[in-house]
Amino acid sequence: MINTTKKVLIIGQVWPEPTSSAAGTRMMQLIELFRDFSYTITFASTATSGEHSAALPAEILTESITLNSDSFDDFISKNHFDIVIYDRFMIEEQFGWRVGRQLPNAVRILNTEDLHSLRSAREICRKRNVPFSIQQMKREDITKREVASILRCDMTLMVSSFEIELLVGTFTIDRNLLFYLPLFFAKNSGTPEIGFSKRKDFIFIGNFYHRPNKDAVRFLKTSIWPQLKDSVPEASMQIYGAYPDSEVLQMTNKRDRFFVNGRADDANLLVAQSRVVLAPLRFGAGIKGKLLEAMANGTPSVTTEIGAEGISEADLWPGIVADDQEQFISGAATLYADEAKWQAAHETGFDILQRTFSREHYAESFRGRLADLIDNLDEHRSLNFFGEMLHFHTLRSTEYLSRWIEEKQKKSRHF
Repeated sequence: MINTTKKVLIIGQVWPEPTSSAAGTRMMQLIELFRDFSYTITFASTATSGEHSAALPAEILTESITLNSDSFDDFISKNHFDIVIYDRFMIEEQFGWRVGRQLPNAVRILNTEDLHSLRSAREICRKRNVPFSIQQMKREDITKREVASILRCDMTLMVSSFEIELLVGTFTIDRNLLFYLPLFFAKNSGTPEIGFSKRKDFIFIGNFYHRPNKDAVRFLKTSIWPQLKDSVPEASMQIYGAYPDSEVLQMTNKRDRFFVNGRADDANLLVAQSRVVLAPLRFGAGIKGKLLEAMANGTPSVTTEIGAEGISEADLWPGIVADDQEQFISGAATLYADEAKWQAAHETGFDILQRTFSREHYAESFRGRLADLIDNLDEHRSLNFFGEMLHFHTLRSTEYLSRWIEEKQKKSRHF
């Protein structure tokens, strides 16, 4: 009997760490989807698994791979994968040409997490203290690289509807190349329901390898909290997150009730015990896992337009959306003290998750799109001429660079 089980290869930038970042959560959700679809899954990465890496299910195959090495060619040619997923565009740049050579009929999928080019352009504008502009984004080399990667792939998974409209409207990407698959969140039933009066303190949680998080905490420390703390003398500002550096750790000041606590052992419990999440994000992209996590635990939040982007409109937010610093501070103080407003925001968060971020809304349509791509790949690619053109040239330019590096490495080993 012929084995008809489809095989998927996920090439990860790192081994997933769902307790460290939303990106780790996203990767575990993708793996769970493919498990439910009865695919045979192989997860491969050039990175080393760390102490906080997730323990993948026993049936998931794993492979350590090497950059600029024909050992990867041997690996994929022997396995005949039906689908290859690149975790971020840099991975597609590194391995896409090899996949194209060895597995020309495999469906190529890019997992964006967020648009790196959008985040980069916003960070540059933030540092220059000028408004964000599409022109700045278009000038960046990273934008050209990321858009080219999207075009070379058969499908790109997007977590933000805002970013889909940006790609379609500004960069004229065919909507058929994009698939909206957000982070999945639901009301957390794993922790007890805690009411307004039994909660205390403000909280921020974020991985400090992610620069928007570090900037937000710095902004909290220097600009937000010095004014907010006097309005809520009974509250403290609690900061949690993986990989804080010395600058972040030194922000703790007991007298000001500002505490940096490092990695959260149980982020859900900490958020569920806190009264308000503060997330003054001044640049970034994608959708913010910390804010969906707040909703899942019934915790209202105060954030910026960038924080709310791709999740909900400001007038329907479970808390307050404010870019103006004074409005952010006064809104946070009011939300912390006003039980009626807090309770309304508490319920609104659950409604948003059910309406927009529930897994069942997307699983079957994703399964259907995958099946359609596998069955009609030639037709799909014939409609993406620019992508095929880019793939044709990239096969050559990237291949020659990679082979040059490979030869240099071989020669260095002989000396």
